Amino acid sequence: MSKQKTDKNKIARKKTNTTKVNKKIDITKVSKKNVDNIYFVPHTHYDAIWVFTKEDYYYLNIDIILKRVIDLMEKDKDYKFMIEQTYLIEELEDRYPELFKKFTKYVKAGRMEIADGEYLMADTMLPQGETLIREIIFGKQYIKEKFDMDIEVLWQADSFGLNAQLPQIYRKCGYKYLAFRRGSPEKNPSEFIWHGLDNTGILSHFMPMGYRAGLNLKKLDESYNNLKEAAATNHILMPSGSGVTQPQENTSKVVKDWNKNHESKMKITTTLEFFKVLEKHSKKLSARKGEMFSGKYSEVFPDVASSRIWIKRSLRKYENELLAFEKFSAINSISDGSCPGELRECWKKVLFFAFHDVSPGTGMDEGYDEAKQHIGFLDTKLTHLNMSALKSIIDWDKPKKRNDEISGDVVVFNSLSWEVSNWVEVEIDFDQGKVFKVEGLKNGVEETEVEVMKFTRYWDESLKSVKLGFVANVPATGYKIYKIVEKLSKCKTISGINISGNTIKTKFFELKFSPDTGLIEVFKGGKKICKGNDLIIDSEVGDLYYHRELIKTPIRTESGEGVKYGSFNVTNFWIKKSPLRRIINIETDYYSLRWPYRLADKLKPLIWRHKFMEFKKKIIIYRDLPRIDFITAVDNRHSGIRLRVRFDTDIDKPEYTCDTQFGAVSRKKDLHYMKVKDWVENPSGIFPSIGWVDYNDGKKGLSILNEGNPENEVRDNSIYITLLRSVELLSDGGAGPSIPVPDAREIKKYTFKYSLYPHDGDWKQAKSYKQGYEFNYKLTAFQLPKNEKYRNKQSFLKVEPDNVIVSAVKKAEDGKDIIIRFYEAGGKKTKTSITLFKKAKSVKVVNLVEEFDKEFDKKLVINGNKIKLDVNPFEIITLKVKI
Repeated sequence: MSKQKTDKNKIARKKTNTTKVNKKIDITKVSKKNVDNIYFVPHTHYDAIWVFTKEDYYYLNIDIILKRVIDLMEKDKDYKFMIEQTYLIEELEDRYPELFKKFTKYVKAGRMEIADGEYLMADTMLPQGETLIREIIFGKQYIKEKFDMDIEVLWQADSFGLNAQLPQIYRKCGYKYLAFRRGSPEKNPSEFIWHGLDNTGILSHFMPMGYRAGLNLKKLDESYNNLKEAAATNHILMPSGSGVTQPQENTSKVVKDWNKNHESKMKITTTLEFFKVLEKHSKKLSARKGEMFSGKYSEVFPDVASSRIWIKRSLRKYENELLAFEKFSAINSISDGSCPGELRECWKKVLFFAFHDVSPGTGMDEGYDEAKQHIGFLDTKLTHLNMSALKSIIDWDKPKKRNDEISGDVVVFNSLSWEVSNWVEVEIDFDQGKVFKVEGLKNGVEETEVEVMKFTRYWDESLKSVKLGFVANVPATGYKIYKIVEKLSKCKTISGINISGNTIKTKFFELKFSPDTGLIEVFKGGKKICKGNDLIIDSEVGDLYYHRELIKTPIRTESGEGVKYGSFNVTNFWIKKSPLRRIINIETDYYSLRWPYRLADKLKPLIWRHKFMEFKKKIIIYRDLPRIDFITAVDNRHSGIRLRVRFDTDIDKPEYTCDTQFGAVSRKKDLHYMKVKDWVENPSGIFPSIGWVDYNDGKKGLSILNEGNPENEVRDNSIYITLLRSVELLSDGGAGPSIPVPDAREIKKYTFKYSLYPHDGDWKQAKSYKQGYEFNYKLTAFQLPKNEKYRNKQSFLKVEPDNVIVSAVKKAEDGKDIIIRFYEAGGKKTKTSITLFKKAKSVKVVNLVEEFDKEFDKKLVINGNKIKLDVNPFEIITLKVKI
């Protein structure tokens, strides 16, 4: 990395960022007359898995490192040390109780520092915000229980970039200070106040040399000069450690020799001591805002968002399922006071997925065996737990008055905090001779048409079973009961979704399709929104950390770009029709060679050879929903590729918007073409998102919704979503050892789901955040027992307006009350009303770890079962409610 040469006057004039919160201030050394104070922090960085197995890392970190650290502390009263994650400390307690006692003694004495304190150090870009909070809650609970202390320093040593809401998340989790290694777009000064999207600030230190600045004890002069150049004050943090590096016994002697031979003063210390002193100068520090995801001074590895795509898809699936189950489990606990013990165990497995070398997929193959075992556990456990909670809820929620009860055949649950209309499917069994056809469903006087997707019959032609699909309209965080209707009282809808030639029209948009290629064009209000669903096969010669390609053009696209030899071949095309949907089906094979391959635009192919990829694509257009769903099944036998899907637009704006944890951020397009000098990592234009990406011109736009495929790019006015990358090596030797990773070649079968939401206006007017949630958090439907009666419908929790979104409803960690967490998603101050299904006995605002914090308290108005308060743009609020 080239050193940034900046004299003091230049530093004083330099802005640290272009955001509104920045101040033109003098950031030259504070108290320049004083000597420099160097805070030398021995430490180790712990990886649960990466290039060794989990057991290897336990052995290295406990037997080789921590045992020697304790020995060194017993010999040297000046020696101090810092470790990070409670996942490792728990294992130390279980395996070596006597060593743990010594460890505890030095923690309480302030010589063994626990910084970070998360359960596992999470990747902060890929997991959802609730997952990041649970990593902290689980970690802090353990530390409080074992050591009776709270952690104030968040030591973010190795996560690949930091999302824009972390200042708010960390501060509201009780942290006062942040030290981090990757992603800062500015090096000078290395200390500043970092603000979240809501403007919550945290005192922060960016590690200009990473966490190994003082590792080489023979080069401390060089490290000191580099750190001094970036430091905002005469207080300089010098970390001395690495992953699985043994403590250096001569540390104290080296420090003493330094103090004999230098004007500056060095001492072995903790990160907390450094920040306590730095805090005295905090008013003179500059401010920054926005995500830390720049490769200018450190690698953030954006392409890991598509490495081992099965991990990303699993993480998102189980986050969604667990958060939905947790809501209904908390509601169910209001009746019986209990909460499933398995809930915590499920969360621990999801937190393992969120670890900063698991969710990015950047480790060796063997390291992910445990993640695969967790998938089996979560698949079985969450299905059982969820159904058990939902069935319990509708049973105890039966009304006391008999005339309020209705009989029903199907119940549909909605976990989101607003009334949702969405597609849902359910299978129903019938007794022989009872039902001969199903035309719809009924709730009160409301009738709903259905699509009979499949059925079986008894010998007498009565229905034995049927699978139905329909658009259900379900109350906020609640349910609705439907009764089977053999014949609708009203006429079936004739119009609403029509097909004419190669065009399908709904009240929301118009879609044109090509039977020859399967590609589509979408129009809204006469304006062309996009064309595409174009599969792009790129060359891939990179590794788990980076995409690299041999050629500048794609190998091939469905629209015809690429090298002349290969081609897609549509083998089957048909459209399935129902009153509620049109489903375009395309079956396509990719061949590496077609002949003739010259004059291909004039000559028809006669010979196809080397078929290594097969695709089955479904394009689903709904009569009553404003989005287009895509289901793309891939049978991949082609290594060394990146597979993406592209939607082309005629929008030409320099920025686009992605959702992030508890908010949304703007990003620049066309960074692929950006030419830079002296950056550690060249900009690629690749970014992750949680659930959606939107590109608009203020008048029209489109949102692409993803279900576990976070990697996106906007280039040449086209939106790209990466489906998978096939690589051979963990690294080429730069980011890690060159280890073959056969499993990452992605020679597998996948089914990808994504969606297109064409809209008027910008993403805020279109409420793209709602569409992203509705695509990811499906309605749940199941058959009810016969001859039972239930409440017609119920909402347990509703939040208005719908730009305020509930992210969690859970049993409080103290086991007594209910926690409701929500945030503002549209970037505007909002008067918010929360409606509960029962009167609240008490409500108070707490922080994210469920403790009262005067700094984040808010005024509440409580009236019966309603709670009213003001919510600031992108603010996260947690309520502790006694019902």
